[in-house]
Amino acid sequence: MNRGSAGANLPVLRGHNAALVLDLLRTAGEGGISRLELAERTGLTPQAVSKITARLRTEGMAAEAGRRASTGGKPRTVLRLVPSAAHAVGLHLDRDELTAVLVDLAGTPVAVRRVPLDLGAGAEQVIEAAAVQVDAVRAEAVRADAARAETAGGETVRGETVRGEAVRGEAGRTRVDSVLPDAGPGVGEPLGVGVAMPGPLDHVTGVPRRVTGFPQWDGFPLRDALAARLQLPVVLDKDTNAAALGLALRGPGDSFVYLHLGTGLGAGLVLGGTLHRGARTGAGEFGHQVIQLDGPLCECGNRGCIEALCLAAVARGDLAEAARVLGAGAANLVGLLDIDRVLLGGRTIAAHEERFVRGVAAVVAERARGAGIPVAAAEGGAHPVAEGAAQLVLAPVFRHRRGAELG
Repeated sequence: MNRGSAGANLPVLRGHNAALVLDLLRTAGEGGISRLELAERTGLTPQAVSKITARLRTEGMAAEAGRRASTGGKPRTVLRLVPSAAHAVGLHLDRDELTAVLVDLAGTPVAVRRVPLDLGAGAEQVIEAAAVQVDAVRAEAVRADAARAETAGGETVRGETVRGEAVRGEAGRTRVDSVLPDAGPGVGEPLGVGVAMPGPLDHVTGVPRRVTGFPQWDGFPLRDALAARLQLPVVLDKDTNAAALGLALRGPGDSFVYLHLGTGLGAGLVLGGTLHRGARTGAGEFGHQVIQLDGPLCECGNRGCIEALCLAAVARGDLAEAARVLGAGAANLVGLLDIDRVLLGGRTIAAHEERFVRGVAAVVAERARGAGIPVAAAEGGAHPVAEGAAQLVLAPVFRHRRGAELG
């Protein structure tokens, strides 16, 4: 039995044990898992598992998923997670755009919104914009839920697309990317809001530092201010950390780097299956490693930063050079940290995925000295940062111990 995931039959650890059970229900999917299997995998007694699952069923977080043939005795009842029992909101505050996503307990997006944002407009305006979109994404989910209840199989209700993509003709450039059909009965108050934004920032205190290009954020208590405005728990982290968290929870527990190229350039580091923030939560400031001592001035104040070189190449349409520069930085990380994989994401990568993957892989292969480090586009949702931000809230629900490390 893995000591790192073992349960403990002590009342004081009831929250930890419930988290272990919930995580196994989540990973079991629709097929479900039996109480006996839960006991075997957690190390809990069958009686403890029965009490936990009974409480989860009462709270609406677990339900029966049928029966499974037994090797002896009566068939076993299997249980599954009820994803619609609770939700979390993820916000991606980019330099020029805000993305809000509401996800269910399984991490599946229920509704997504994107609107323009000026991160330099001032804290009050940014907080108000974020609060408006939190309310709006919740309203979208409620409308989708009501539409589904009104029409059993209905693809369209009152002219709104319920399944698939939906774009509303609202004022400005607001885009409703999707209103998905599984909002569940009674989409209520979310468990909390995860917020991801460019760094550097202090994840522990929820305070941004001198965000590149927006030094006015330095020292502002964003997490607490937004929590007071929303009257909900709020967690703040860097955009790259949030995306890496989502990838780590979905994939194998290995070591990888997630490189995000959009309005800026940063990295999320997962080492040994755990998100690495550093002692001062400042790890991953990948874009500001200097690789050309007499290079162009970067907005951070240094010269020859990889971010400045890479964004300049993108701006002039030289994608091959941008990929070569990004590959040089990726190869540095591979050599320094001995990681297993390099994953690429962000708006610029998404627009030219094949060219960046091929270009970065070529540089990494040339400099990795035969290590054979794979380079690929990050898989997952269309909004990895916002969805990862929601996982900042959900991870501790399922992984009481690992969630404290990851989220």
